[in-house]
Amino acid sequence: MMDPDHELFVAIVDEGGLAAAGRRLHISPAMMSKRLARLEERLGAKLVHRTTRRLALTPAGERLHADLRGILAALDEAERRVSGASAVASGPLRITAPTSFGRMHLAPYLQRFIDAHPRVELSIDLSDDFSDLIASRADLAIRITADPGGALTARQLATNRRILCAAPAYLERFGMPDTIADLKNHRLLAADGQMPWRLVGPKGPVVVEGHSHVRTNSSELVRELALAGGGIALRSLWDISAALAQDELRQIMPTHEGSSEVGLFAVQLPQANPPRAITAFVDFLVGLYAPTPPWELSAVALAKRSH
Repeated sequence: MMDPDHELFVAIVDEGGLAAAGRRLHISPAMMSKRLARLEERLGAKLVHRTTRRLALTPAGERLHADLRGILAALDEAERRVSGASAVASGPLRITAPTSFGRMHLAPYLQRFIDAHPRVELSIDLSDDFSDLIASRADLAIRITADPGGALTARQLATNRRILCAAPAYLERFGMPDTIADLKNHRLLAADGQMPWRLVGPKGPVVVEGHSHVRTNSSELVRELALAGGGIALRSLWDISAALAQDELRQIMPTHEGSSEVGLFAVQLPQANPPRAITAFVDFLVGLYAPTPPWELSAVALAKRSH
Protein backbone atom coordinates (compact mmCIF):
# COMPACT_ATOMS: atom_id res chain seq x y z
CA MET A 1 0.00 0.00 0.00
CA MET A 2 1.25 3.47 -0.81
CA ASP A 3 2.03 5.94 1.96
CA PRO A 4 -1.20 7.91 2.69
CA ASP A 5 0.68 11.21 2.47
CA HIS A 6 1.94 10.25 -0.98
CA GLU A 7 -1.62 9.54 -2.09
CA LEU A 8 -2.66 12.89 -0.63
CA PHE A 9 0.09 14.67 -2.60
CA VAL A 10 -0.99 13.01 -5.86
CA ALA A 11 -4.60 14.03 -5.18
CA ILE A 12 -3.53 17.65 -4.58
CA VAL A 13 -1.78 17.78 -7.94
CA ASP A 14 -4.52 15.92 -9.84
CA GLU A 15 -7.27 18.14 -8.42
CA GLY A 16 -5.31 21.37 -8.77
CA GLY A 17 -5.43 22.46 -5.14
CA LEU A 18 -5.78 21.51 -1.50
CA ALA A 19 -9.48 22.33 -1.21
CA ALA A 20 -10.53 20.22 -4.20
CA ALA A 21 -8.30 17.34 -3.13
CA GLY A 22 -9.69 17.58 0.40
CA ARG A 23 -13.23 17.28 -0.91
CA ARG A 24 -12.24 14.20 -2.88
CA LEU A 25 -10.53 12.60 0.13
CA HIS A 26 -13.05 13.92 2.69
CA ILE A 27 -10.31 15.77 4.58
CA SER A 28 -10.57 19.35 5.84
CA PRO A 29 -8.38 22.02 4.15
CA ALA A 30 -6.56 22.61 7.43
CA MET A 31 -5.67 18.94 7.75
CA MET A 32 -4.65 18.80 4.06
CA SER A 33 -2.25 21.68 4.62
CA LYS A 34 -0.89 20.10 7.79
CA ARG A 35 -0.24 16.75 6.13
CA LEU A 36 1.40 18.35 3.09
CA ALA A 37 3.71 20.32 5.38
CA ARG A 38 4.49 17.09 7.26
CA LEU A 39 5.44 15.35 4.00
CA GLU A 40 7.66 18.26 2.92
CA GLU A 41 9.37 18.28 6.31
CA ARG A 42 9.94 14.53 6.17
CA LEU A 43 11.44 14.72 2.68
CA GLY A 44 13.42 17.88 3.41
CA ALA A 45 12.17 19.50 0.22
CA LYS A 46 9.45 21.96 -0.70
CA LEU A 47 7.02 20.31 -3.12
CA VAL A 48 4.44 23.00 -3.82
CA HIS A 49 4.34 26.77 -4.25
CA ARG A 50 0.94 28.03 -3.13
CA THR A 51 -0.58 31.35 -4.23
CA THR A 52 -4.09 32.71 -3.94
CA ARG A 53 -4.88 31.68 -7.51
CA ARG A 54 -3.02 28.52 -8.35
CA LEU A 55 -0.77 25.72 -7.22
CA ALA A 56 2.62 25.21 -8.82
CA LEU A 57 5.00 22.32 -8.27
CA THR A 58 8.64 22.85 -7.46
CA PRO A 59 11.17 20.79 -9.44
CA ALA A 60 11.27 18.34 -6.50
CA GLY A 61 7.47 18.18 -6.54
CA GLU A 62 7.41 17.48 -10.28
CA ARG A 63 9.88 14.59 -9.88
CA LEU A 64 7.96 13.11 -6.96
CA HIS A 65 4.61 13.42 -8.74
CA ALA A 66 5.92 11.69 -11.88
CA ASP A 67 7.39 8.85 -9.80
CA LEU A 68 4.23 8.42 -7.73
CA ARG A 69 1.98 8.37 -10.78
CA GLY A 70 4.10 5.56 -12.19
CA ILE A 71 3.85 3.63 -8.94
CA LEU A 72 0.07 4.08 -8.75
CA ALA A 73 -0.31 2.96 -12.37
CA ALA A 74 1.82 -0.13 -11.69
CA LEU A 75 -0.28 -1.00 -8.64
CA ASP A 76 -3.47 -0.53 -10.62
CA GLU A 77 -2.16 -2.72 -13.43
CA ALA A 78 -1.14 -5.43 -10.96
CA GLU A 79 -4.64 -5.51 -9.51
CA ARG A 80 -6.16 -5.60 -12.98
CA ARG A 81 -4.00 -8.56 -14.01
CA VAL A 82 -5.22 -10.49 -10.97
CA SER A 83 -8.85 -9.57 -11.64
CA GLY A 84 -8.54 -10.26 -15.38
CA ALA A 85 -9.36 -6.64 -16.30
CA SER A 86 -5.89 -5.48 -17.38
CA ALA A 87 -6.91 -4.99 -21.00
CA VAL A 88 -9.84 -2.72 -20.10
CA ALA A 89 -9.26 1.04 -20.32
CA SER A 90 -11.13 2.88 -17.59
CA GLY A 91 -11.08 5.88 -15.31
CA PRO A 92 -10.70 9.63 -15.94
CA LEU A 93 -8.73 10.80 -18.97
CA ARG A 94 -8.02 14.50 -19.51
CA ILE A 95 -6.92 15.55 -23.01
CA THR A 96 -5.80 18.96 -24.28
CA ALA A 97 -5.53 19.89 -27.96
CA PRO A 98 -5.20 23.01 -30.14
CA THR A 99 -8.57 24.64 -30.77
CA SER A 100 -8.84 24.41 -34.57
CA PHE A 101 -7.17 21.03 -34.82
CA GLY A 102 -9.35 19.59 -32.10
CA ARG A 103 -12.51 20.89 -33.72
CA MET A 104 -11.59 19.70 -37.22
CA HIS A 105 -9.61 16.49 -36.72
CA LEU A 106 -10.43 15.17 -33.26
CA ALA A 107 -14.06 15.96 -32.42
CA PRO A 108 -15.58 14.22 -35.49
CA TYR A 109 -13.97 10.91 -34.50
CA LEU A 110 -14.26 10.93 -30.69
CA GLN A 111 -17.43 8.86 -30.63
CA ARG A 112 -15.44 5.93 -32.02
CA PHE A 113 -13.19 6.02 -28.95
CA ILE A 114 -16.13 6.49 -26.58
CA ASP A 115 -17.93 3.49 -28.07
CA ALA A 116 -14.81 1.32 -27.92
CA HIS A 117 -13.91 2.34 -24.35
CA PRO A 118 -17.15 3.07 -22.46
CA ARG A 119 -15.47 2.92 -19.04
CA VAL A 120 -13.15 5.86 -19.80
CA GLU A 121 -14.35 9.18 -18.34
CA LEU A 122 -13.18 11.53 -21.10
CA SER A 123 -12.54 15.26 -20.68
CA ILE A 124 -11.37 17.40 -23.60
CA ASP A 125 -9.94 20.91 -23.31
CA LEU A 126 -9.43 22.82 -26.57
CA SER A 127 -6.99 25.68 -26.17
CA ASP A 128 -4.19 27.27 -28.16
CA ASP A 129 -2.23 27.83 -24.95
CA PHE A 130 0.83 25.61 -24.64
CA SER A 131 -0.42 24.49 -21.26
CA ASP A 132 1.76 22.79 -18.69
CA LEU A 133 0.55 19.22 -18.21
CA ILE A 134 0.85 19.35 -14.44
CA ALA A 135 -0.74 22.79 -14.02
CA SER A 136 -3.62 21.88 -16.34
CA ARG A 137 -3.95 18.40 -14.76
CA ALA A 138 -3.91 16.89 -18.25
CA ASP A 139 -3.03 13.25 -18.85
CA LEU A 140 -2.24 13.76 -22.54
CA ALA A 141 -1.71 16.74 -24.84
CA ILE A 142 -1.82 16.93 -28.62
CA ARG A 143 0.79 19.44 -29.68
CA ILE A 144 1.93 20.86 -33.00
CA THR A 145 5.53 21.82 -32.46
CA ALA A 146 9.15 21.28 -33.43
CA ASP A 147 10.08 20.51 -29.82
CA PRO A 148 7.59 18.44 -27.80
CA GLY A 149 9.76 18.84 -24.69
CA GLY A 150 12.69 16.74 -23.57
CA ALA A 151 11.18 16.07 -20.14
CA LEU A 152 8.01 14.58 -21.66
CA THR A 153 7.21 11.28 -23.32
CA ALA A 154 6.26 12.11 -26.92
CA ARG A 155 4.83 10.03 -29.76
CA GLN A 156 4.89 11.62 -33.21
CA LEU A 157 1.54 11.12 -34.89
CA ALA A 158 2.13 12.88 -38.20
CA THR A 159 4.21 15.42 -40.04
CA ASN A 160 2.86 18.95 -40.31
CA ARG A 161 3.33 20.38 -43.79
CA ARG A 162 2.79 24.14 -43.98
CA ILE A 163 2.40 25.88 -47.32
CA LEU A 164 2.05 29.41 -48.61
CA CYS A 165 -1.45 30.05 -49.89
CA ALA A 166 -3.86 32.75 -50.96
CA ALA A 167 -7.42 33.02 -52.24
CA PRO A 168 -8.04 33.34 -56.02
CA ALA A 169 -9.60 36.77 -55.38
CA TYR A 170 -6.39 38.02 -53.78
CA LEU A 171 -4.20 36.66 -56.58
CA GLU A 172 -6.43 38.26 -59.21
CA ARG A 173 -6.12 41.60 -57.44
CA PHE A 174 -2.44 41.61 -56.49
CA GLY A 175 -0.84 39.01 -58.76
CA MET A 176 1.09 35.83 -58.10
CA PRO A 177 4.47 36.17 -56.33
CA ASP A 178 7.21 34.21 -58.06
CA THR A 179 10.11 34.62 -55.62
CA ILE A 180 10.69 35.11 -51.93
CA ALA A 181 11.69 38.72 -52.63
CA ASP A 182 8.27 39.32 -54.22
CA LEU A 183 6.59 38.67 -50.88
CA LYS A 184 7.80 42.08 -49.64
CA ASN A 185 5.27 43.67 -52.00
CA HIS A 186 2.34 41.58 -50.79
CA ARG A 187 -0.03 41.54 -47.85
CA LEU A 188 1.10 38.86 -45.43
CA LEU A 189 -1.15 37.36 -42.78
CA ALA A 190 0.03 35.81 -39.52
CA ALA A 191 -1.05 35.61 -35.91
CA ASP A 192 1.09 37.15 -33.18
CA GLY A 193 4.31 35.18 -32.77
CA GLN A 194 4.05 33.41 -36.14
CA MET A 195 6.50 35.66 -37.99
CA PRO A 196 9.15 35.60 -39.28
CA TRP A 197 8.29 32.63 -41.48
CA ARG A 198 11.01 30.00 -41.62
CA LEU A 199 10.77 28.21 -44.94
CA VAL A 200 12.81 25.55 -46.70
CA GLY A 201 13.42 25.89 -50.44
CA PRO A 202 15.60 24.26 -53.10
CA LYS A 203 18.66 26.12 -51.79
CA GLY A 204 17.97 25.51 -48.12
CA PRO A 205 16.39 27.50 -45.28
CA VAL A 206 14.88 30.91 -46.00
CA VAL A 207 13.55 33.45 -43.50
CA VAL A 208 10.70 35.75 -44.50
CA GLU A 209 10.64 38.89 -42.37
CA GLY A 210 7.62 41.14 -42.25
CA HIS A 211 4.50 42.15 -40.41
CA SER A 212 0.99 40.85 -40.67
CA HIS A 213 -1.37 43.08 -42.66
CA VAL A 214 -3.85 42.61 -39.81
CA ARG A 215 -2.62 42.09 -36.28
CA THR A 216 -4.40 39.34 -34.35
CA ASN A 217 -3.79 36.73 -31.69
CA SER A 218 -6.07 34.27 -33.49
CA SER A 219 -4.77 31.76 -36.00
CA GLU A 220 -8.36 30.98 -36.97
CA LEU A 221 -8.93 34.63 -37.89
CA VAL A 222 -5.84 34.49 -40.13
CA ARG A 223 -7.36 31.51 -41.93
CA GLU A 224 -10.67 33.33 -42.46
CA LEU A 225 -8.88 36.46 -43.70
CA ALA A 226 -6.94 34.38 -46.21
CA LEU A 227 -10.15 32.72 -47.43
CA ALA A 228 -11.72 36.17 -47.84
CA GLY A 229 -8.87 37.36 -50.05
CA GLY A 230 -7.07 39.40 -47.42
CA GLY A 231 -3.53 38.22 -48.10
CA ILE A 232 -0.97 35.44 -48.22
CA ALA A 233 -0.72 33.05 -45.28
CA LEU A 234 1.50 30.16 -44.22
CA ARG A 235 -0.98 27.46 -43.19
CA SER A 236 -0.86 23.83 -42.16
CA LEU A 237 -2.36 21.34 -44.61
CA TRP A 238 -4.61 19.96 -41.86
CA ASP A 239 -6.16 23.43 -41.66
CA ILE A 240 -6.70 24.17 -45.36
CA SER A 241 -6.74 20.90 -47.33
CA ALA A 242 -10.52 21.15 -47.82
CA ALA A 243 -10.22 24.77 -48.97
CA LEU A 244 -7.51 23.77 -51.45
CA ALA A 245 -9.69 20.96 -52.81
CA GLN A 246 -12.58 23.41 -53.34
CA ASP A 247 -10.30 26.05 -54.92
CA GLU A 248 -11.06 28.48 -52.12
CA LEU A 249 -7.31 28.73 -51.57
CA ARG A 250 -4.40 28.06 -53.89
CA GLN A 251 -0.86 27.09 -53.04
CA ILE A 252 1.71 29.62 -54.14
CA MET A 253 5.47 29.14 -54.53
CA PRO A 254 5.25 25.34 -54.03
CA THR A 255 9.05 25.07 -53.97
CA HIS A 256 9.02 26.69 -50.53
CA GLU A 257 7.28 25.23 -47.48
CA GLY A 258 7.47 25.56 -43.72
CA SER A 259 10.20 23.71 -41.86
CA SER A 260 9.65 19.95 -41.80
CA GLU A 261 10.83 19.84 -38.17
CA VAL A 262 7.34 20.77 -36.98
CA GLY A 263 5.17 17.74 -36.29
CA LEU A 264 2.01 16.53 -34.59
CA PHE A 265 2.76 14.87 -31.24
CA ALA A 266 0.93 13.18 -28.39
CA VAL A 267 2.80 14.06 -25.20
CA GLN A 268 2.43 12.89 -21.63
CA LEU A 269 4.34 12.96 -18.38
CA PRO A 270 6.92 10.14 -18.26
CA GLN A 271 5.82 7.09 -16.31
CA ALA A 272 6.89 3.47 -16.52
CA ASN A 273 3.36 2.06 -16.60
CA PRO A 274 0.93 4.65 -18.00
CA PRO A 275 -2.77 3.94 -17.36
CA ARG A 276 -4.49 1.85 -19.99
CA ALA A 277 -6.79 4.78 -20.82
CA ILE A 278 -3.80 6.86 -21.96
CA THR A 279 -2.24 4.12 -24.08
CA ALA A 280 -5.64 3.34 -25.61
CA PHE A 281 -6.12 6.97 -26.62
CA VAL A 282 -2.63 7.21 -28.11
CA ASP A 283 -3.34 4.05 -30.11
CA PHE A 284 -6.61 5.65 -31.22
CA LEU A 285 -4.76 8.76 -32.45
CA VAL A 286 -2.19 6.66 -34.30
CA GLY A 287 -5.06 4.87 -36.04
CA LEU A 288 -6.49 8.24 -37.13
CA TYR A 289 -3.33 9.90 -38.42
CA ALA A 290 -0.73 7.25 -39.27
CA PRO A 291 0.92 6.34 -41.53
CA THR A 292 -0.50 9.17 -43.66
CA PRO A 293 -2.98 11.65 -42.16
CA PRO A 294 -6.20 12.32 -44.10
CA TRP A 295 -5.24 15.91 -44.91
CA GLU A 296 -2.05 14.67 -46.61
CA LEU A 297 -4.08 12.19 -48.70
CA SER A 298 -6.34 15.05 -49.80
CA ALA A 299 -3.30 17.09 -50.84
CA VAL A 300 -1.88 14.19 -52.86
CA ALA A 301 -5.19 13.67 -54.66
CA LEU A 302 -5.40 17.39 -55.43
CA ALA A 303 -1.85 17.45 -56.81
CA LYS A 304 -2.65 14.52 -59.13
CA ARG A 305 -5.77 16.27 -60.44
CA SER A 306 -3.83 19.48 -61.08
CA HIS A 307 -1.44 17.55 -63.33
